[in-house]
Amino acid sequence: MTAPYDPNDREKVVAKLPGELRKELKVRAAELGKDIQDAVTEGVEAWRRAKDSPAVDTGGGTSFATYLPAGLYDKLKKDCKSRGLPYNQGIAQSIRLWLDNHPSPRPQPARSTGARRIIVGNQKGGVGKTSVSAGTAQALAESGHRTLLIDFDPQCHLTKQLGQPLLDIEAPSLAKHMLGEARGSLKDLLVPIKGGDFEDHLWLLPGCKDAFLLDAKLATSRTVRIKETALEKALEELEQDFHYILIDCPPSLGYSMDTALYYCRTRDGEDADTSGIVIPVLAEDSSADAYDMLYEQVQDLTEDMDIDIAMLGFVVNMYDSRKGFVATSSLEEWQKFGEPPVLAVMPELKDQREAVRVKQPLLVHAPYGDQSEIMRTIARRISA
Repeated sequence: MTAPYDPNDREKVVAKLPGELRKELKVRAAELGKDIQDAVTEGVEAWRRAKDSPAVDTGGGTSFATYLPAGLYDKLKKDCKSRGLPYNQGIAQSIRLWLDNHPSPRPQPARSTGARRIIVGNQKGGVGKTSVSAGTAQALAESGHRTLLIDFDPQCHLTKQLGQPLLDIEAPSLAKHMLGEARGSLKDLLVPIKGGDFEDHLWLLPGCKDAFLLDAKLATSRTVRIKETALEKALEELEQDFHYILIDCPPSLGYSMDTALYYCRTRDGEDADTSGIVIPVLAEDSSADAYDMLYEQVQDLTEDMDIDIAMLGFVVNMYDSRKGFVATSSLEEWQKFGEPPVLAVMPELKDQREAVRVKQPLLVHAPYGDQSEIMRTIARRISA
């Protein structure tokens, strides 16, 4: 049946929904590879056709926003009025109906290779590696995946942006564990990230400024036999505790980046594109030059060590078509690339900058903004 409206023309809808219903919707949509707005649209259409739907407890509801095709929201409100229901109840029943009609797929068997390992990297600084790392991890955690976010950049922007203290320079850290200089377990360093619908599913391994010395120490250390494996050996104990491990990498082509690239390689018995690298870029020539350098590093490592490293895709970040031909033509070039694909185009908006300013996760500060929705798109595409 053809909908009597253009599905590309949408209007924002805000309702009050209980937290558990919101979480269930986000998890199910992620499991089925469905946009949340499309899931709600399908639910509303099904609810309008249904003769009767059971009531949903909306007590204690908090704000939930999505987009419905223009005209559908007015029809929903009219139906609610004719049935003597608040429109919040109509939305809640629609979502409940969609969930009931789209059961969760069977859980996948445990993977012997452990967590899926995603690194976010580019040799060029200022392209949004940290924001993409954090937002994607939040979106994965929001979808029910136990997710570990690692600050592997000695500048420690990720740790600071999430409002967490840096690890003390004399204390145990990821770098010290990689070099065999720390006792105890890395698990003791993990910090839960609170807030939003990802709470209890997202942890951070904070950064430490000692990572500035990592490249030099890896080059000279006698305790690290194969330098490329240092990160993998350090993180090995954590892998069975998480579904995803995301690493915010430094803008570097040194040994530390080699360890990260080796870590995200396709392991024996692992499906292609299960793990790999996400590459944030800008719509400008300097990003293309930086990608060329990263590509050469990847090729050298794969040839030297006889491994495969999946390039999962580009995120064209901070895009603004008002910048004119340079931006628009550059975006076209990224989109023509083919492999790796463009996972998403992130517009230049204020939500991320505001979230950084107030030291909050993006999906807490602006959970229904365009940037948050794009982070969910990235998470859905890399987890497919």
